[in-house]
Amino acid sequence: MSSTSNNLVARPNLKPHYDNFINGKWTPPSTGQYFEVISPVDGKVMSKAAHSAKLDIENAVNAAHEAFKTWGKTSSTERSIILNKIADRIEANLEYIAAVETMDNGKAVRETMAADIPLTIDHFRYFAGVIRAEEGSISELDKDTVSIIVHEPIGVVAQIIPWNFPILMAAWKLAPALAAGNCVVLKPAESTPISIMVLMELIEDLLPAGVINIVNGFGAELGRTLVTNPKVAKAAFTGSTATGRMVMQYATENIIPVTLELGGKSPNIFFPSVMDADDEFLDKAIEGAVLFALNQGEVCTCPSRLLIHESIYEKFIEKVIARTKAIKVGHPLDPTVMMGAQASQIQKDKILSYINLGKEEGAELLCGGDVNHLGDELEGGYYIQPTLFKGHNKMRLFQEEIFGPVLAVTTFKTTEEAIEIANDTLYGLGAGVWTRDAHELYTVPRAIQAGRVWVNQYHAYPAGAPFGGYKQSGIGRENHKMMLGHYRQSKNMLISYNKNKLGFF
Repeated sequence: MSSTSNNLVARPNLKPHYDNFINGKWTPPSTGQYFEVISPVDGKVMSKAAHSAKLDIENAVNAAHEAFKTWGKTSSTERSIILNKIADRIEANLEYIAAVETMDNGKAVRETMAADIPLTIDHFRYFAGVIRAEEGSISELDKDTVSIIVHEPIGVVAQIIPWNFPILMAAWKLAPALAAGNCVVLKPAESTPISIMVLMELIEDLLPAGVINIVNGFGAELGRTLVTNPKVAKAAFTGSTATGRMVMQYATENIIPVTLELGGKSPNIFFPSVMDADDEFLDKAIEGAVLFALNQGEVCTCPSRLLIHESIYEKFIEKVIARTKAIKVGHPLDPTVMMGAQASQIQKDKILSYINLGKEEGAELLCGGDVNHLGDELEGGYYIQPTLFKGHNKMRLFQEEIFGPVLAVTTFKTTEEAIEIANDTLYGLGAGVWTRDAHELYTVPRAIQAGRVWVNQYHAYPAGAPFGGYKQSGIGRENHKMMLGHYRQSKNMLISYNKNKLGFF
């Protein structure tokens, strides 16, 4: 369904180019060079970003290292106040930031306004609250010995951010890192480098110089330089599993810890009881199946494998196809548009190659399967029809992460078969289970090898609910207070009140 209203959110006015943000100042790249940033909305240049080099990374790390000497000693109260101020500033500029994010990434503004930016605000507020409520740990091991456990910030943190949620993924990493008392050098994705710079313009006065440093450039040129810098004490990365392996290898050079949120091929399982009534729950379940198209399918937890019990397949898939065809596409700045553009020409081409692969593998095309030609100013944008294929789980369409609006559909006969199919993957990031049966809604999620299993819902990411992967989907848990542990070192002070020696010497 292609349509666009005339009530577009205002297209943001952007600078011709954006410098790096280092040590509290907007700093031109040492190379003097900038690269063009293409908006997926229309395929045209929207601005330019700094094409940085090793020296820029070193300057940013040095600034963070120096700032840590002070920031690392600030009280949790001070840090909490600043995090809340950041949240307030973002909230006051929500529509503007959402519009920039849409132009940078291509996603529909209804998503950036209703999900991406509100969740960003919530995560800063969550960690602001968590650190105010923390208490220390002390225990008396015997009458003469007391154990005190203290948690200290780890230091300078390297954070590498993906292009599918440029601001939200930055918030997932920045909020806990800052809350824990660390300083950050953040490297945005080269295809979406603008929105985080605009956000930094809005909040730069709230933070001491050097606490957040942002360096733009190409991952292949800067990733290793950043992670292997001897002053970097931890690396955090969200992106593909292949790149995550490289980040992990870089981290071994100085033996630093990593947090990795990587790829997925999430199963979304629908049991027979879903169709027991034509009610609100069934309507919700149909939407749950169609959520593969959220963010144009460019989500690490995209429910890209749809598993339907064979007894309800025909009636259920008919409703899913109808709902998919009703997805409104059009100008991403139109608040009524449901699905926007893919993030880049490279990603668009990759998705189309998988659509062709599905046809070659013999999968049955149920709907979609081509580019979306929206005409006029949008014709140069990167739009693809939401696509459904029916096949089996051994097909590459079911096994490989496509990162686009392509849904691989299959059926199952028994609960055991559904679990077997769900777990037959390299990944283990997310999964969905839909049922009216009280036993299934507990036993099936427990059997699925995934770090997040949504039950009778999908694509909810509230702060306070830990998120992370099993298997090759990553290391660590974000969005929860346990993430503070990833950005800290624990010190044990073991204190003796016994004046007498041990007696060994």
